[in-house]
Amino acid sequence: MPRELLTVSAGQAGNQISGEFWAQLCAEHGIRPDGVVDDYPFASSSSSAPSLGSAAPSPSSSSFGKQQPAPYHDRKDVFFYQADDERYIPRAVMIDLEPRVLNGIRNSAYKNLYNPENFYSSPDGGGAGNNFAKGHAAGDAVWNDIAEMLEREAEGSDSLEGIMLMHSIAGGTGAGLGSYVLERLSDVFPKKLIQTYSVFPHMENSDVVVQPYNSILTLQRLTEHADSVVVLDNRALASICQDRLHVGEPSFAQTNQLCSTVMAASTQTLRYPGYMNNDLVSIIASLIPTPRCHFLTTSYTPFTSDKVEQARAVRKTTVLDVMRRLLQPKNRLVSTSFGSDAKSNCYISIMNIIQGDEVDPTDVHRSLVRIRERSLASFIPWGPASIQVALTKQSPYVRAKSAAEGTAPPPRVSGCMLANHTGIATVFAQQLQQFDKVRARKAFVTEYQREPMFEKGLEPFDEARAVVKELIDEYRAAEKPEYVDYGAPATSEALNLELNRLLHWYGETRSSWEAGCSALAYTHSAVLCAVATPLTPPVNALQHRGFTRRFCQSRSVSQLEI
Repeated sequence: MPRELLTVSAGQAGNQISGEFWAQLCAEHGIRPDGVVDDYPFASSSSSAPSLGSAAPSPSSSSFGKQQPAPYHDRKDVFFYQADDERYIPRAVMIDLEPRVLNGIRNSAYKNLYNPENFYSSPDGGGAGNNFAKGHAAGDAVWNDIAEMLEREAEGSDSLEGIMLMHSIAGGTGAGLGSYVLERLSDVFPKKLIQTYSVFPHMENSDVVVQPYNSILTLQRLTEHADSVVVLDNRALASICQDRLHVGEPSFAQTNQLCSTVMAASTQTLRYPGYMNNDLVSIIASLIPTPRCHFLTTSYTPFTSDKVEQARAVRKTTVLDVMRRLLQPKNRLVSTSFGSDAKSNCYISIMNIIQGDEVDPTDVHRSLVRIRERSLASFIPWGPASIQVALTKQSPYVRAKSAAEGTAPPPRVSGCMLANHTGIATVFAQQLQQFDKVRARKAFVTEYQREPMFEKGLEPFDEARAVVKELIDEYRAAEKPEYVDYGAPATSEALNLELNRLLHWYGETRSSWEAGCSALAYTHSAVLCAVATPLTPPVNALQHRGFTRRFCQSRSVSQLEI
């Protein structure tokens, strides 16, 4: 049974990326804009019988009465569900405070694909005016309508694994309303994984003067309420369009297609499963060793685009070439240097998702040996220095369509890298530096003070800044061997007092869990285990860690390790 995912998009950037993402998924699963599966010939390598999540093409005049090949083993049900008329419907909720972008999606070629009940735009249509506090307050007013959509989609899923949120951190709706939705999702669905695809602003070319305020306030919520955050940097996207796609001034459609391509590639192992990493929890658990350091960077190669004529040509690709290019900064969707100018920066974890129908595991092994010999990646001193590789098949529908239309076929081998790197703290530090400049002058705070969040003062700014500063400090500490003792109580006496306080609070507030601890062991430097035994065991270890994350943050504990 596939583990389903629910997508939520908020604001202009989130909904535009969502529209491109669903168009990409439809192309990779052979689904037409009206939700009907296309009658493309399947790959000759497929030899398995139909399985759950796969659908055979409907007979047509050209194929009726002929022996149909066995359908490719793809899991459409991860992101789609079938309606009563057998059409595939995206499991998507799109919300905005102004109707322009949603109306564009309703009038697009995919207007008959979506469930019309899953669109929400504010009745007044005024938007949030690039004000985080206004968008956050609007979320409180419209939450009941949004919650009804989310609960309907969640209840209609057989085995919902997680929720994916797409938004921007610089505007009003994506940042404010998106943050409010994120806060409520962690409360309403406490046992579901919450992964966000967050668009970070181009700080040198931004037309939003209050962007530093919105970014820091949103970063606080991403740190406290998300299980995984995939960073998409507008500056890096613009650089890739200029350098790799040869576009001087990229349009929103072109940059959004880059985002959707990376999003689709990062979920390829879920939709075209292989031997490993067939669900979201296995991917996130291997990339995020500690709860707060959950911000991921992405790389992709080779970049192609249907909207750019110069980017359609693809040269020969090999496994070694793809894995080497994934480590290069020019293919990374975060505009920070992880190279020689920051020698202390290092990788916490790496996962390469290699797509190809004829990828030899021997080539993967040789590539890993070559990367190690050349020292192309440096890792943390307190953890394993290894690159995880997940092999997955390419979509047979894309190749069949290109052959039928006579267009350039997709590359033989392509790759997507998900990495947890301490250099991401540089992006946060740049945001914090911009915030400090405008905060010191108290610039543009009048509009924020008119909203309920700031009616008692500007303390929310200071609280958000403190959280982001702690996040930067923790990423810096992760570069050192002493990180295993980061935030631990100084003395065993202080440790005992903190444990007693935690257990007392835990027994009072968790009625569905046994009061007390099944295992309690500690040393002078760290809390090793302080978690009660549940009456119903969690499904996986990451749910333990998700509980631990909220457990630690609500009680100001720096480190618990299960």
